[in-house]
Amino acid sequence: MNMKVLRCILLLALLLNARVMFSTSVVNQKDSIRISLLTCAPGDEVYSLFGHTAIRYQDPQQKLDIVFNYGMFSFKTPHFLWRFIKGETDYELGVNSYQDFASEYIYLERGVNEQILNLTSDEKNKLFQLLQENYRPQNRVYRYNYFFDNCATRPRDIIEESINGKIHYQNQISSKSFRDIVHEYTANYPWTRFGIDLCLGSQADLPITLRQEMFAPLYLQRSFESAVIKTNNNYSKKLILTTQNIIPEREDSITGKAAGVTPWQASLILFILVTSITIYGLKKRKSMWGVDLILFLSAGIIGCILTFLANFSEHPTVSPNYLLFVFHPFHIIVLPLIIYKGIKLQKCLYHILNSVVLTLFILLWALIPQRFDLAVLPLALSLLIRSASNYILAYNHNK
Repeated sequence: MNMKVLRCILLLALLLNARVMFSTSVVNQKDSIRISLLTCAPGDEVYSLFGHTAIRYQDPQQKLDIVFNYGMFSFKTPHFLWRFIKGETDYELGVNSYQDFASEYIYLERGVNEQILNLTSDEKNKLFQLLQENYRPQNRVYRYNYFFDNCATRPRDIIEESINGKIHYQNQISSKSFRDIVHEYTANYPWTRFGIDLCLGSQADLPITLRQEMFAPLYLQRSFESAVIKTNNNYSKKLILTTQNIIPEREDSITGKAAGVTPWQASLILFILVTSITIYGLKKRKSMWGVDLILFLSAGIIGCILTFLANFSEHPTVSPNYLLFVFHPFHIIVLPLIIYKGIKLQKCLYHILNSVVLTLFILLWALIPQRFDLAVLPLALSLLIRSASNYILAYNHNK
């Protein structure tokens, strides 16, 4: 064979081999990239009771191991409390190293599970680009919505957007409501649950979809575990490659119970005290107006908060709230009249109206389309007893 031809053949073979080796290297580099969903166990603070979700990006070739976190906020933000009450809290996407992220959760003794996503190289690249785009200064801040746009729903949405196809979740039917899930996470924190129950209206008791359940990080993790990706050519594969616990959870995180007096116990004690003082006042023909001052003032303050939430707050599911029949601003508006009439032992129309409303509320308790904390019942009864006793005293005094 001609030596020139032989050399050309050998050169061509070397070039082809080099091209194959280069292509393999690129594929391996892309395949070495790993993106996963991190689900963090609940903490002890109010804002961490429901857990947390983040996205981890690992690229060994670039020595990158970072975490994208949509749950960043600061209590030092101007007018933070006022904005929170109004439902105008702004969160932002933060990025930090996995080492810093892990160190924080190890210190807090909050477990973290990692679900490695079963994505193609193109999908990984697209997801990373979307995350980078989200992290731009003009894009990273967003208006936080507790049930519909939070640190769990944002990772879910951006992962779905990056996939060439569609994610199908196995269980499409839910029998839960937002309040059901809130109760699950606040079971060991009765005062927190009581406060949230006061603020949530009847909309929180409506049945929700599986997708709406995913506002809670552990529910999102559970849905991802059984989900499959279906591409346009009818090919399907599991969304999650593997799941592993990368930070162990503290042993008492589930079994620990909150100590102290519960809202039910506190309201029952209050009811017994109010009833005892009222009986004493009826026997002595005294109005005991000091009790009315404390009781109706407190109920009126709570009513002002609930009225504001129902009418002006952007928080979801806070309106309508049927607790406004028990706690409302009119208690404060008519308070001077209540005290004056009580001292003079004169009839007060407000006490009659309040007695009727509270009686109907208690009788129709099971029919009202809103779930109430049981601690509300002794509180409503306390207000009812005070209104009824004032009317009875005035009636007997004017006979």
